[in-house]
Amino acid sequence: MENAKIKNLYNLEETIAKDYLSQFEYPWEALEGLSDYIKKLGASLDPDKYEMQGEDIWVAKSARVFPSAYLNGPLIIDEDAEVRHCAFIRGSAIVGKGSVVGNSTELKNVIIFNSVQVPHYNYVGDSILGYKSHMGAGSITSNVKSDKTLVVVKDCYDTKEELTTGRKKFGAMLGDHVEVGCNSVLNPGTVIGRNSNIYPLSRVRGVVPANSIFKDKDNVVQKQ
Repeated sequence: MENAKIKNLYNLEETIAKDYLSQFEYPWEALEGLSDYIKKLGASLDPDKYEMQGEDIWVAKSARVFPSAYLNGPLIIDEDAEVRHCAFIRGSAIVGKGSVVGNSTELKNVIIFNSVQVPHYNYVGDSILGYKSHMGAGSITSNVKSDKTLVVVKDCYDTKEELTTGRKKFGAMLGDHVEVGCNSVLNPGTVIGRNSNIYPLSRVRGVVPANSIFKDKDNVVQKQ
């Protein structure tokens, strides 16, 4: 399933987790050991650039964290990132350089690449968001199926392949430069290829090819 491979979704130069992600073929494989990796990486960070703000919490000195934000470790907030009012970071999270975690946004077991925006009322759980991806206001990742069965990734629009992930919790994998419209729901096992756009109010599942526009499940077109 080429469309869902790390090498075809992400520029690994745009994350502090480059060395970790480079071990894997598919991005969801990185979710299992993420918490331990953050603890190890955090302990190695330059104390001149990062400071500990609690157990297993490292915040870059150039980052801005608003007083009402809640931070729980293990967590790394990289340089020049901004965590705004009432953001809720539950732990096992990396917030990339220059990224924005906004008002009432919740993060859990995620890698947020550099220059990502999750700025308004977003839930992002068990997910990886690529460089300069953006989730519109109210858009969320749904990370558990209603029947609680293991997530299967389905390449609905191209090869028709299916991959069993072995994971009960799996939100969405957004490639670099993905735009998700307001109030969209990314169902468990969603993978969105690089440079793709999701219309507002969409319900997305499966693998959306790179350079696509997702209008609805029956209307996914390539960008011209």
